[in-house]
Amino acid sequence: MKENNHADHNAYPTQYWHQLDDGRVVCDVCPRQCALRDGKRGACFVRQAQDGEIVLTTYGRSSGFCIDPIEKKPLNHFYPGSSVLSFGTAGCNLGCKFCQNWSISKSRQMDTLADQASPERIASAASTHGCQSIAFTYNDPVIFLEYAVDTAIACKEAGLNSVAVSAGYICDAPREKFYSVMDAANIDLKAFSEWFYKKVCMGELAPVLETLKYLKHETDVWFEITTLLIPDENDSDQELDEMTGWIADNLGTDVPLHFSAFHPDFKMLDKTRTPASTLLRARDIALRNGLNFVYVGNVHHTAASSTYCPSCGERLIERDWYKIGQYEIDDTGHCNHCHSEIAGRFQKMNGAFGPRRIPVRLKH
Repeated sequence: MKENNHADHNAYPTQYWHQLDDGRVVCDVCPRQCALRDGKRGACFVRQAQDGEIVLTTYGRSSGFCIDPIEKKPLNHFYPGSSVLSFGTAGCNLGCKFCQNWSISKSRQMDTLADQASPERIASAASTHGCQSIAFTYNDPVIFLEYAVDTAIACKEAGLNSVAVSAGYICDAPREKFYSVMDAANIDLKAFSEWFYKKVCMGELAPVLETLKYLKHETDVWFEITTLLIPDENDSDQELDEMTGWIADNLGTDVPLHFSAFHPDFKMLDKTRTPASTLLRARDIALRNGLNFVYVGNVHHTAASSTYCPSCGERLIERDWYKIGQYEIDDTGHCNHCHSEIAGRFQKMNGAFGPRRIPVRLKH
């Protein structure tokens, strides 16, 4: 498809960029550091050089809204049972060959962005539908940073939480700005090798690890980690041992880790689905390295999807897909059996939202 280099009339001014002597403008949001001539778009597709600066072309436009259980993000320790208003835009700053949301994240069609909504309208809609949080998801919110930040601020004023589902591929200054307004995050740690990031994701591992350390040591953001395991690509015992050992050493043993099953999609149609046995093997390795909360996803396994007390071993939250059964954590975040504190953000359970998925259209 021929690129449209004309100025976008929906352009929104941005902060993180600098000019080069040759007239190009460099986007400083993510480590790709795209250097752009006037009218050209970055690898993310949504940030564009225009009149000597970088503008965001998707501010206020979404690929759609949906109410989900918070566990679908996935976040298992952030107000379990609550609902979240989820939305994304278009584009992405990584090029993962296995992308499971490629119809949105790889979109080059602005008509994908069917819904228009101001930050205030999003906050109002979330409140109206009884959601406790909003989530920036489907594509990576760091590329629509200005829209995400303004929306998070509007939601905070409305008493709502903001959740970022991100690959963590972002530079230092915008990272500080972005996470200063987020309450929770799920970071997609694609693998634990630079080779995988370079060849399969067209990115780098090191900046993602820096984001994880930043979240742990310099913010109060609650975060969890997800790794999609792809057969023969990032699922070896050695890599899993190195990754989970690094998490334990650098982030602590209470960071929840989700191992998710791959299904053939986008440019990886030749790979087979990840068997449940691989996820359980990965979980065993993580548990042996001392991680307290390790989950499996995209497969049905209640035991490995449930939460257990690290101190007494009792099951505290029973999960059957996204349906919560037994719940044994009090509203102060302590185990009902031994009263040990459980890492996360908890509240009194007054009935869970459950496994529903409710599409929402925001009226103009």
